[in-house]
Amino acid sequence: MSADVTTDEPAMVTAALGAAVRPRRLGWWYIAEHQLRQMRSYGWTVVMTGIGNPLIYMLGIGLGLAAFLTVPVASGPDGPVDYLWFVAPALLVTAAVSVTTEEFTYTVMGGFRWRRIFWAMNASPVSPHQICTGLIVAVTLRMVFVSTAYYALMVAFGAVGDVATGALLVPVGVLAGLAFGLPLLAFSASLTEDTGQFAMVQRFVFTPLFLFSGTFYPLATLPGWLQWIGWVSPIWHGSEVGRTLSYGAGSDSWPIGAHLAVLVVLAAVGWVIARRIFVGRLR
Repeated sequence: MSADVTTDEPAMVTAALGAAVRPRRLGWWYIAEHQLRQMRSYGWTVVMTGIGNPLIYMLGIGLGLAAFLTVPVASGPDGPVDYLWFVAPALLVTAAVSVTTEEFTYTVMGGFRWRRIFWAMNASPVSPHQICTGLIVAVTLRMVFVSTAYYALMVAFGAVGDVATGALLVPVGVLAGLAFGLPLLAFSASLTEDTGQFAMVQRFVFTPLFLFSGTFYPLATLPGWLQWIGWVSPIWHGSEVGRTLSYGAGSDSWPIGAHLAVLVVLAAVGWVIARRIFVGRLR
């Protein structure tokens, strides 16, 4: 019996090492899969917010507000554009950003503090940076769903100028969501307790950005002392890229590369800081 156990030990060790290799390589996807399965518990909310919200906005603006506007608020290279064309890209970007205000706040606090699921994941061969990456991947996939649903309704309502290039609104919306969400993820991961910080982010960061980022009217119509909000807002940069893709850039528009550069820098800096905080807390 003793000899048999000794003989089996190398095979057992090899099997154990082999079982640990795959999580080390694909751990980020295991975490993403876990988060996506978690979203199934509130899947109806995901579907309704992903489809219901854009439908309500399109009906309210396309059949409501736009009917009362007799003067064009924006123009493209071919002249004035329909108000619905102007607003729709901003609403798509805002929808993607709003996903991150939910998933990169309370979900993070739940993982570190309330349910402590991140600590359980860290006890496995999965590394802290994979936990961070997996969470980002799962939230990105939810943003893809929301942005795609929004774009499909834009096409159905005739709210896009060029349907082919307008399809790039989906990745642009996701990029804008990451540009806002990853710095927010870093902030959330640094907290040890929620004492109202997330509510303040919603009221004093997300809401002002939504209202003062040229969502419903050109940023240039705001007083000069308010326009800086748009310049630092991922919503404005993403909206301007989306409008260029939909119906073309106006004469006073920023170069599309400048908008994309701002979004990429915000997302990259947020990702680096968030990853460091995850590794620091879990190790």
